[in-house]
Amino acid sequence: MLVLLPPSETKHPGGRGRPLDLGRLALPGLSPERDRVIDALVTLAADEDASARVLKLSDRQRGDIAHNAALRTAPTMPAVDRYTGVLFDALDAASLDAAARRWLGAHVLIHSAPFGPVGALDPIPAYRLGAGTSLPGIPALKRLWSGAVTAALGSGAARFVLDLRSEAYAALGPVPAGAHSVFLRVVTAGEDGTTRALNHFNKHAKGALVRRLATERPRIGGIPALRAWAAASGLDLRDSATQKPGELDLVV
Repeated sequence: MLVLLPPSETKHPGGRGRPLDLGRLALPGLSPERDRVIDALVTLAADEDASARVLKLSDRQRGDIAHNAALRTAPTMPAVDRYTGVLFDALDAASLDAAARRWLGAHVLIHSAPFGPVGALDPIPAYRLGAGTSLPGIPALKRLWSGAVTAALGSGAARFVLDLRSEAYAALGPVPAGAHSVFLRVVTAGEDGTTRALNHFNKHAKGALVRRLATERPRIGGIPALRAWAAASGLDLRDSATQKPGELDLVV
């Protein structure tokens, strides 16, 4: 099983790893696109006012511009440890044992805006860039990434894909058509049985789900196996209220 996660806007600074080496990242075929986005961010960082405008930064957030300027020279840390926020706090990868962290490294990709999908244990620097940002000098991120990421996701060994990304990041690289996959939404059920999407608890539930997968490490090769494991674990997985094929709802 391959799990796709969204990134977080907030990140831990610093790190102890060597500077970014694109050859050490998952899906190495994405190196040309990674180079283009990194170069555009570094170039933009040379103009602080332009960076603040393009990245929509407040005065308090202008320190993030220095992170972009140092993308190729700054220290790194594993991606799953770099990100903070509700999802990654619930995942709490730092507290997992070695076997669970190895599972994350083998089964989880985190879809970043500047680097595309990276392995959970891939070393990355701090940065500032969101999925909807348009950088000067390169195509829109959706146009630059989507075809390349979809091809990269389809080039590996065929396996079941659990897509936990937000729609904005899923648009930067849809799972290949015909792939064995499911897009999971987190919802809550009202007293009348209708469901509605969640925000904060959506992220928390996804982080908790991946933590549980990493600790239990079930063998899941498709939707039936996912639903069987979820039922045995007390999780409420249902057919999607959107009635779109390839989607499921996790009710919390």
